[in-house]
Amino acid sequence: DHNELGKKGEKLAIDYLLKNDFKILETNYRYLKAEVDIIAQKKDILAVVEVKTRSTDYFGNPQDFVNPKKIKLLLSAIDYYVVEKDLDVEVRFDIIAIILQKETKIKHLKDAFLHF
Repeated sequence: DHNELGKKGEKLAIDYLLKNDFKILETNYRYLKAEVDIIAQKKDILAVVEVKTRSTDYFGNPQDFVNPKKIKLLLSAIDYYVVEKDLDVEVRFDIIAIILQKETKIKHLKDAFLHF
């Protein structure tokens, strides 16, 4: 059930990004032990998007579940990706936090890792 929730959340996040003029370059991009949920581009910004989906915010906001270890993995993966694809872009790390209830809430946190 947890995986179903995650898949649903990622689909909602992709739809949200497409509606906001992002081009989806990759989903579930893997590098070593890292997995990047979504790599999207809008103009010269490469958005590395971690999607966090919960059925409730009872235990805290979805975005609070991204830890420093995960951030480190994402950084190494995206460094590799940018070099491999020879991209000249500004990289930004975003979190899309989704709470799936009767009324779905989607929150797009841009530059989400600045406060870590």
